[in-house]
Amino acid sequence: MGDDLKFKDITQLTEEEAQEEMERLIKLIQYHDWRYYVLSDPEIPDDVYDALMNRLKALEERFPHLRKPYSPTQRLTYVVSEEFKEVEHPTPLLSLDNAFSLEEVKEFIQRVYKNIGERVTFVVEQKFDGVAVSLVYEGGVLVLGATRGDGFKGEDVTPNVKTIRTIPLKLLGDSPPEKLQVKGEVLMFKEDFKRLNEERAKEGLPGFANTRNAASGSLRQLDPSV
Repeated sequence: MGDDLKFKDITQLTEEEAQEEMERLIKLIQYHDWRYYVLSDPEIPDDVYDALMNRLKALEERFPHLRKPYSPTQRLTYVVSEEFKEVEHPTPLLSLDNAFSLEEVKEFIQRVYKNIGERVTFVVEQKFDGVAVSLVYEGGVLVLGATRGDGFKGEDVTPNVKTIRTIPLKLLGDSPPEKLQVKGEVLMFKEDFKRLNEERAKEGLPGFANTRNAASGSLRQLDPSV
Protein backbone atom coordinates (compact mmCIF):
# COMPACT_ATOMS: atom_id res chain seq x y z
CA MET A 1 0.00 0.00 0.00
CA GLY A 2 2.89 2.34 0.71
CA ASP A 3 3.98 2.25 -2.94
CA ASP A 4 0.54 3.43 -4.00
CA LEU A 5 1.14 6.70 -2.15
CA LYS A 6 4.49 7.48 -3.79
CA PHE A 7 3.03 9.84 -6.35
CA LYS A 8 4.89 11.68 -9.06
CA ASP A 9 4.63 15.47 -9.17
CA ILE A 10 1.41 16.18 -11.05
CA THR A 11 2.98 19.05 -12.99
CA GLN A 12 5.50 16.58 -14.45
CA LEU A 13 2.90 14.10 -15.72
CA THR A 14 2.06 13.71 -19.39
CA GLU A 15 -1.60 13.25 -20.33
CA GLU A 16 -0.96 9.57 -21.00
CA GLU A 17 0.65 9.10 -17.58
CA ALA A 18 -2.17 11.02 -15.91
CA GLN A 19 -4.81 8.90 -17.62
CA GLU A 20 -3.09 5.65 -16.63
CA GLU A 21 -2.76 6.80 -13.02
CA MET A 22 -6.40 7.94 -12.88
CA GLU A 23 -7.59 4.53 -14.09
CA ARG A 24 -5.41 2.78 -11.48
CA LEU A 25 -6.74 5.03 -8.72
CA ILE A 26 -10.36 4.52 -9.79
CA LYS A 27 -9.93 0.73 -9.69
CA LEU A 28 -8.14 0.89 -6.34
CA ILE A 29 -10.74 3.15 -4.72
CA GLN A 30 -13.53 1.04 -6.18
CA TYR A 31 -11.99 -2.07 -4.65
CA HIS A 32 -11.65 -0.44 -1.22
CA ASP A 33 -15.23 0.90 -1.43
CA TRP A 34 -16.35 -2.69 -2.01
CA ARG A 35 -14.32 -3.90 0.98
CA TYR A 36 -15.69 -1.17 3.23
CA TYR A 37 -19.32 -0.69 2.17
CA VAL A 38 -20.25 -4.18 0.94
CA LEU A 39 -18.06 -6.55 2.97
CA SER A 40 -17.64 -4.29 6.04
CA ASP A 41 -14.02 -5.48 6.04
CA PRO A 42 -11.71 -2.56 5.14
CA GLU A 43 -8.08 -3.26 4.33
CA ILE A 44 -6.68 0.25 4.69
CA PRO A 45 -7.10 3.05 7.27
CA ASP A 46 -9.23 6.10 6.48
CA ASP A 47 -6.26 8.45 6.03
CA VAL A 48 -4.78 6.21 3.30
CA TYR A 49 -8.14 6.05 1.55
CA ASP A 50 -8.45 9.84 1.77
CA ALA A 51 -4.98 10.23 0.27
CA LEU A 52 -5.98 8.10 -2.73
CA MET A 53 -9.18 10.09 -3.21
CA ASN A 54 -7.40 13.44 -2.87
CA ARG A 55 -4.80 12.39 -5.44
CA LEU A 56 -7.57 11.47 -7.89
CA LYS A 57 -9.32 14.81 -7.31
CA ALA A 58 -6.06 16.66 -7.91
CA LEU A 59 -5.48 14.81 -11.17
CA GLU A 60 -9.02 15.55 -12.34
CA GLU A 61 -8.62 19.23 -11.50
CA ARG A 62 -5.42 19.46 -13.57
CA PHE A 63 -6.76 17.26 -16.40
CA PRO A 64 -10.56 17.88 -16.33
CA HIS A 65 -11.00 16.53 -19.88
CA LEU A 66 -9.74 13.14 -18.67
CA ARG A 67 -12.31 12.86 -15.85
CA LYS A 68 -14.36 9.67 -16.17
CA PRO A 69 -18.14 9.53 -15.55
CA TYR A 70 -17.57 6.45 -13.37
CA SER A 71 -14.94 8.14 -11.21
CA PRO A 72 -15.77 7.90 -7.47
CA THR A 73 -15.50 11.71 -7.35
CA GLN A 74 -18.66 11.84 -9.48
CA ARG A 75 -20.92 10.14 -6.96
CA LEU A 76 -22.38 13.45 -5.85
CA THR A 77 -23.81 16.03 -8.23
CA TYR A 78 -24.99 19.45 -7.16
CA VAL A 79 -27.32 19.88 -10.11
CA VAL A 80 -30.90 20.17 -8.83
CA SER A 81 -33.54 18.59 -11.08
CA GLU A 82 -36.89 20.23 -11.71
CA GLU A 83 -38.49 16.86 -12.39
CA PHE A 84 -37.61 13.23 -13.08
CA LYS A 85 -37.57 12.02 -16.67
CA GLU A 86 -39.65 8.95 -17.49
CA VAL A 87 -37.68 5.98 -18.87
CA GLU A 88 -38.66 2.54 -20.16
CA HIS A 89 -37.16 -0.51 -18.46
CA PRO A 90 -35.16 -2.91 -20.70
CA THR A 91 -37.19 -5.72 -19.10
CA PRO A 92 -40.21 -5.22 -16.80
CA LEU A 93 -39.90 -4.99 -13.03
CA LEU A 94 -42.73 -7.29 -12.05
CA SER A 95 -44.19 -7.47 -8.55
CA LEU A 96 -44.08 -10.58 -6.37
CA ASP A 97 -47.07 -12.84 -5.77
CA ASN A 98 -48.11 -13.84 -2.26
CA ALA A 99 -48.56 -17.40 -1.02
CA PHE A 100 -50.45 -18.05 2.21
CA SER A 101 -50.27 -21.82 2.43
CA LEU A 102 -47.92 -24.71 1.77
CA GLU A 103 -50.20 -25.85 -1.06
CA GLU A 104 -49.77 -22.51 -2.83
CA VAL A 105 -46.01 -22.82 -2.53
CA LYS A 106 -46.15 -26.34 -3.99
CA GLU A 107 -48.30 -25.09 -6.87
CA PHE A 108 -45.76 -22.36 -7.58
CA ILE A 109 -42.91 -24.88 -7.68
CA GLN A 110 -44.88 -27.10 -10.06
CA ARG A 111 -45.47 -24.14 -12.38
CA VAL A 112 -41.74 -23.44 -12.40
CA TYR A 113 -40.96 -27.09 -13.21
CA LYS A 114 -43.54 -27.09 -15.98
CA ASN A 115 -42.15 -23.97 -17.65
CA ILE A 116 -38.39 -24.36 -17.29
CA GLY A 117 -37.78 -27.93 -16.11
CA GLU A 118 -36.74 -29.42 -12.81
CA ARG A 119 -33.03 -28.52 -12.98
CA VAL A 120 -33.72 -25.50 -10.79
CA THR A 121 -32.19 -24.21 -7.58
CA PHE A 122 -34.44 -22.18 -5.26
CA VAL A 123 -33.08 -19.50 -2.94
CA VAL A 124 -35.18 -18.44 0.04
CA GLU A 125 -34.59 -15.24 1.99
CA GLN A 126 -36.44 -12.81 4.19
CA LYS A 127 -38.06 -10.00 2.25
CA PHE A 128 -36.63 -6.52 2.67
CA ASP A 129 -39.24 -3.79 2.72
CA GLY A 130 -37.54 -1.41 0.34
CA VAL A 131 -38.09 0.35 -2.97
CA ALA A 132 -37.54 -1.51 -6.24
CA VAL A 133 -34.89 -0.07 -8.53
CA SER A 134 -33.43 -0.99 -11.91
CA LEU A 135 -29.75 -0.40 -12.68
CA VAL A 136 -28.49 -0.52 -16.27
CA TYR A 137 -24.80 -0.99 -17.03
CA GLU A 138 -23.31 -0.58 -20.51
CA GLY A 139 -19.77 -1.80 -20.99
CA GLY A 140 -19.61 -2.20 -17.22
CA VAL A 141 -20.45 1.46 -16.53
CA LEU A 142 -23.62 2.54 -14.70
CA VAL A 143 -25.70 4.58 -17.17
CA LEU A 144 -29.17 4.48 -15.61
CA GLY A 145 -30.86 4.05 -12.26
CA ALA A 146 -34.65 4.04 -12.36
CA THR A 147 -37.58 3.52 -10.01
CA ARG A 148 -40.04 0.69 -10.62
CA GLY A 149 -42.93 2.94 -11.61
CA ASP A 150 -45.63 0.79 -13.20
CA GLY A 151 -43.12 -1.99 -13.88
CA PHE A 152 -42.67 -1.02 -17.51
CA LYS A 153 -41.72 2.63 -17.14
CA GLY A 154 -40.10 4.37 -14.19
CA GLU A 155 -38.36 7.60 -13.24
CA ASP A 156 -34.71 8.30 -13.99
CA VAL A 157 -33.07 8.80 -10.57
CA THR A 158 -29.49 8.09 -11.68
CA PRO A 159 -27.84 10.98 -9.75
CA ASN A 160 -29.49 9.82 -6.51
CA VAL A 161 -28.62 6.16 -7.11
CA LYS A 162 -24.97 7.17 -7.56
CA THR A 163 -24.87 8.45 -3.97
CA ILE A 164 -25.45 4.88 -2.68
CA ARG A 165 -21.94 3.67 -1.94
CA THR A 166 -22.79 -0.05 -2.23
CA ILE A 167 -23.73 0.47 -5.89
CA PRO A 168 -20.64 0.34 -8.15
CA LEU A 169 -20.34 3.08 -10.78
CA LYS A 170 -18.25 0.61 -12.78
CA LEU A 171 -18.34 -3.16 -12.48
CA LEU A 172 -15.29 -4.98 -11.16
CA GLY A 173 -13.44 -7.14 -13.67
CA ASP A 174 -11.93 -6.60 -17.10
CA SER A 175 -14.63 -8.30 -19.21
CA PRO A 176 -18.01 -6.80 -18.26
CA PRO A 177 -21.12 -7.72 -20.28
CA GLU A 178 -22.02 -5.35 -23.09
CA LYS A 179 -25.32 -4.57 -21.37
CA LEU A 180 -26.60 -5.64 -17.97
CA GLN A 181 -29.77 -4.82 -16.05
CA VAL A 182 -29.69 -5.36 -12.28
CA LYS A 183 -32.95 -5.38 -10.33
CA GLY A 184 -32.88 -4.86 -6.60
CA GLU A 185 -34.16 -2.99 -3.56
CA VAL A 186 -33.07 0.31 -2.11
CA LEU A 187 -33.52 0.03 1.64
CA MET A 188 -32.61 1.69 4.90
CA PHE A 189 -31.63 -0.15 8.05
CA LYS A 190 -33.41 0.65 11.29
CA GLU A 191 -30.36 2.13 13.03
CA ASP A 192 -29.80 4.52 10.12
CA PHE A 193 -33.50 5.38 10.08
CA LYS A 194 -33.40 6.23 13.79
CA ARG A 195 -30.33 8.43 13.34
CA LEU A 196 -31.89 10.21 10.35
CA ASN A 197 -35.06 11.06 12.25
CA GLU A 198 -33.03 12.28 15.23
CA GLU A 199 -31.11 14.63 12.93
CA ARG A 200 -34.32 15.88 11.33
CA ALA A 201 -35.86 16.53 14.75
CA LYS A 202 -32.84 18.68 15.71
CA GLU A 203 -33.41 20.71 12.53
CA GLY A 204 -37.11 21.11 13.28
CA LEU A 205 -38.12 18.88 10.39
CA PRO A 206 -40.79 16.16 10.50
CA GLY A 207 -39.51 12.60 10.74
CA PHE A 208 -40.19 9.85 8.22
CA ALA A 209 -42.95 7.40 9.10
CA ASN A 210 -40.94 4.25 8.39
CA THR A 211 -37.78 2.95 6.74
CA ARG A 212 -39.46 2.35 3.38
CA ASN A 213 -40.75 5.92 3.18
CA ALA A 214 -37.28 7.21 4.03
CA ALA A 215 -35.66 5.06 1.32
CA SER A 216 -38.27 6.14 -1.21
CA GLY A 217 -37.86 9.78 -0.23
CA SER A 218 -34.10 9.59 -0.70
CA LEU A 219 -34.53 8.24 -4.24
CA ARG A 220 -36.90 11.04 -5.19
CA GLN A 221 -34.87 13.98 -3.88
CA LEU A 222 -34.67 16.61 -6.60
CA ASP A 223 -31.36 17.74 -5.05
CA PRO A 224 -28.97 14.72 -4.89
CA SER A 225 -26.64 16.56 -2.47
CA VAL A 226 -29.35 16.15 0.22
